Amino acid sequence: MKAMTAGITGAAEGIDGLSWSILGQTYVPKQISADSFAWHATFGIGTFVPPHIHPLQDEFLYILEGKLDFMLDGANASATVGDLVRLPKGLPHGIFNNSGAIAKSLFWVAPTGRLVELFQAIHDLPQQTPDAVVALAAKHDVDFLPPPA
Repeated sequence: MKAMTAGITGAAEGIDGLSWSILGQTYVPKQISADSFAWHATFGIGTFVPPHIHPLQDEFLYILEGKLDFMLDGANASATVGDLVRLPKGLPHGIFNNSGAIAKSLFWVAPTGRLVELFQAIHDLPQQTPDAVVALAAKHDVDFLPPPA
C-alpha cells in the first residue's frame, strides 16, 4: 500500500473513482494509505453495520447529517451532527440508522489493515448475505458478533 499523498479528494468523488455498496450503505473512499483509511458513508433508512470488533484498528465517525444509534461495548448510545464517535480497537460496536432519515458520516480507521480489501470483496459479492459477509470479514481482521438480543 502506498504512502499518503497530498491533495484534495472532491466532495462527489472517491479515490480512483471508487464507490462501494456495503449492506445497503454507500461507502466512498476519500483517503487510503497504510497508516489510515477514510471514507464517506451514506446510511439508508433502516440500514446498519452489525456488531463487530476491529482487533487491530481504532475507528472514528464524524456525523455529517442525521442521527446514528450505536451499540458500544454492550451499551446503547446515539450521535448526531457534529458528534465524533471514538471506537478503540477491540471494542465491540454496531451502528444503526433507526432515525427514519438518511444519515451521513465520515469514517476513518488507523491503521488501514485489510479494510479496503474487505469493502471491495463485500461490494463484489453477488449477494451480500450475512453468512458471506461474516466469512469474508473473518479473513480481513474484522470479527462479527452475534446480533444484539
